[in-house]
Amino acid sequence: MPWTRDEMAARAAKELKDGYYVNLGIGIPTLVANYIPPDVRVTLQSENGMLGMGPFPYEGEADPDLINAGKQTITELSSSCYFSSADSFAMIRGGHIDLSILGAMQVAGNGDLANWMVPGKMVKGMGGAMDLVAGVKRVVVVMEHVEKSGAPKLVNACSLPLTGKGVVDLVITDLGVFDVGRGKHPLRLIELATGVTVEEVKAKTEAPFEAALAA
Repeated sequence: MPWTRDEMAARAAKELKDGYYVNLGIGIPTLVANYIPPDVRVTLQSENGMLGMGPFPYEGEADPDLINAGKQTITELSSSCYFSSADSFAMIRGGHIDLSILGAMQVAGNGDLANWMVPGKMVKGMGGAMDLVAGVKRVVVVMEHVEKSGAPKLVNACSLPLTGKGVVDLVITDLGVFDVGRGKHPLRLIELATGVTVEEVKAKTEAPFEAALAA
């Protein structure tokens, strides 16, 4: 069976390392905060000017003035701090964020990423995505393997406007996990969701890949 959104988020949480400063994108990536291993200490950063985000609030306890970059209400920690958006982006552009976990509309086999707009549709703007993929040390994408139409999202070349070229390191979909070589090696399937076969993945993937699964 393909992974659920929560299972994808739990798999992404395995990429967190103790001491990391981490930025979580909108959508499935926000769920990663629910699966941080108990022995791993990470600090969550938000583009709108917060370092050290707490968990989502319980019903009735939300503070409408305390939100993340995706406009979701969050909580603060005793270690939380606030600053201007300019300072926040200086952290990102200065290479001080270790890992960003983002959603995507398309990822190409060479690591190109399209995740901010579909031509002709209303969008609020780029947000911090372009800065994140350019300034963060490692980029992990979490997304559904295919569009609602059934079209592949792992493609030979992105047809949508790019967020960044050759920026993705790892892709986690509901079917499995792919290591992106960025030119060092071909796209590699390194893990399958329970019950999913390589043949099923091939049928739903446009980009060529090699299966490098652990025995």
